Amino acid sequence: MAWFNRAADGSLVVSLHIQPGAKKTEIAGLHGEALKIRLAAPPVDGKANAALVAFLAKTCGVPRSAVALVSGETSRSKRVRLQGIDAATLEALAGD
Repeated sequence: MAWFNRAADGSLVVSLHIQPGAKKTEIAGLHGEALKIRLAAPPVDGKANAALVAFLAKTCGVPRSAVALVSGETSRSKRVRLQGIDAATLEALAGD
């Protein structure tokens, strides 16, 4: 898969396309080579990033400490590191 890869420590690094200010928070499938996520939170004062971390942790069934923003803090294109989840589970969440 081009939208995520396995890091040397066994975690997964996922490319995301974020749509803040949506009606509800949900995974919207693939958007090019990124997983598209709609966030209900506005892109103000880091609220969207906090909502993204909380949503991914809950959806993937991992603690918030297992989700880390790698790049794209102020961009719609982000990279996130997920620990404690396998590739098959991630693909299933994406509807792949």
